[in-house]
Amino acid sequence: MRNITVIGTGYVGLVTGTCFADLGNKVCCLDVDESKIKTLQEGGIPIYEPGLEEMVRRNVNAGRLTFTTDYVEALADAEFVFISVGTPEGVDGEADLKYVRAAAESVARAMDHPIIIVNKSTVPVGTGDWVADIVSANQPEPIEFAVVSNPEFLREGSAILDFMNPDRVVLGSLNRDAADRVAQLYLSLRAPIIITDLRTAEMIKYASNAFLATRVSFINEIANICEQLGADVKEVAAGMGYDKRIGHYFLDAGIGYGGSCFPKDVKALAHMASIHGTHPQLLKAVMDINKYQRRQTILKLRDVLGSKLRGKVVGILGLAFKPNTDDIREAPATEIARLLLHEGVHVKGYDPVAMHNAARILPNMQLAKDPYDLAEGCDAVVICTEWNEFKHLDMIRIRQVMRQPFIVDGRNLYEPDEMKRLGFTYRGVGRGYQG
Repeated sequence: MRNITVIGTGYVGLVTGTCFADLGNKVCCLDVDESKIKTLQEGGIPIYEPGLEEMVRRNVNAGRLTFTTDYVEALADAEFVFISVGTPEGVDGEADLKYVRAAAESVARAMDHPIIIVNKSTVPVGTGDWVADIVSANQPEPIEFAVVSNPEFLREGSAILDFMNPDRVVLGSLNRDAADRVAQLYLSLRAPIIITDLRTAEMIKYASNAFLATRVSFINEIANICEQLGADVKEVAAGMGYDKRIGHYFLDAGIGYGGSCFPKDVKALAHMASIHGTHPQLLKAVMDINKYQRRQTILKLRDVLGSKLRGKVVGILGLAFKPNTDDIREAPATEIARLLLHEGVHVKGYDPVAMHNAARILPNMQLAKDPYDLAEGCDAVVICTEWNEFKHLDMIRIRQVMRQPFIVDGRNLYEPDEMKRLGFTYRGVGRGYQG
């Protein structure tokens, strides 16, 4: 059993700390947000992640998992300190490291014995060296420490599965002994462990996310071509995916990627490339295509409802950026809703778990109690999130309560022929001639 401190109780930090506790370690999760810690201490969790609440409760009851806002308390017995704070997008697309800096300064002032500091947050290349300098500069007296980069590859909605069954564990450090000690924490997971230098480890994270975002934008560009040429992108993607050099993953055409990782990380990588004198044309194209997909939805609405959308009623079915999460950061649904609201459209929204977050940032959107309430009186319904429960709705009932039976299927949940048979005007993404 190791003593671990995790700074930050967001999607990455809370999952990381809880999973390490479940592996038999003693973990203290720290956050400066007192309301989050109060919620956790009272048995709740501040985020939605399938399976996490039960795992937190189990490890708290076993005495392996605690929560605090106090750095001295959190670091008292710590051997490893994982920095898992947010790195929001800055003004020019760069990663904003103010929370990483604050965490590093606080660790430096509170530590009273040697520790290994592990950067779990997604940070620009070179941040490991920068964190080491901050800690050295803020220590009241010199105490030995090492910095290790350990980028996370957790998908919201399946984060516990990803932590416990990783494709690989990436570690980077100038101190091989420190990296080996962090590697020991992961040995029971029986995953490949890659140990490299700090900057290479940081780059692996950005390159991985940028590549996956590129696949999404690529298939979306193919989908737009399919719409003009009469091909079906779902069949195209299936045919491509059987090629072992390509594979099936991240070839689902739709209204683009969102969330806290892909948009921010692609922008940050492009920013790093630009300020160091390279020309990230591909990354810029990936971002441009992603923006275009959201605007394509508005064009499809205009194509059927007319160029003037003011006064129309449009339902947004699915508000989270992906299923099995309540995260609406950079969600396509929020941008589409804002565009429609700006044009004077009455927008209704529904999501199984993200309603509270949506209400906070889209106060002018009417929230519905279920998909059928959402559809009532609508001139169109836009599918923005592929929740499983949306795949088996009573579409006849949906059609009957709509003012105009028009569906814009931004996630290709339904088959065009079946929707037309049910009496809908249907627009998917790249589904051939849709008439």
